[in-house]
Amino acid sequence: MIVLGLTGSIGMGKSTTAKMFAEAGVPVHDSDEAVHRLYAGEAAPLIEAAFPGTVLNGVVDRVELSRHVLGNAAALKKVEAIVHPLVRADANAFLERSRTAGAAIAVLDIPLLFETGGRGRVDKVVVVTAPAEVQRERVLARPGMTAEKFEAILAKQVPDAEKRKLADYIVDTGQGLEPARAAVQAIIDDLTVGKP
Repeated sequence: MIVLGLTGSIGMGKSTTAKMFAEAGVPVHDSDEAVHRLYAGEAAPLIEAAFPGTVLNGVVDRVELSRHVLGNAAALKKVEAIVHPLVRADANAFLERSRTAGAAIAVLDIPLLFETGGRGRVDKVVVVTAPAEVQRERVLARPGMTAEKFEAILAKQVPDAEKRKLADYIVDTGQGLEPARAAVQAIIDDLTVGKP
């Protein structure tokens, strides 16, 4: 089974691209979705122990937690030390299920794949990209997003041009849905057609 890492900077269309892989029958593990699940499950008591008052009714209150970690690198590292191993274990269980089910390809949707040293966990990397002006427009349209927040997020991410250099495959979502869907199918075909 080929493990495909799917990544891309904020606002590039990664979630939409992940859905396209899923619609094509490829199992997809979404790291963000796993965090949401873990925040309502096994991560909650660990987060509460580290940051008292951040869990309400057994679920991590993301707004309250962000108050503790925003601008506090040590607190952010503490959250990451709790959450990252749980997400990785969740992804490993997903890969095992996919392998057992006989999947030819499985996708790990990892927003910060290069930033967190995740390249070694995957066989091939797909980088989702779009022109900078399209990215900016998409991100600034999000509720609660400001130009300052956007710039701060970008500053923490490996630049798009660098990600594209490190990619095995690129999906450009700036051309619309159908060209992106065709690019996804071309990747699937390249990895499976004529392979035993």
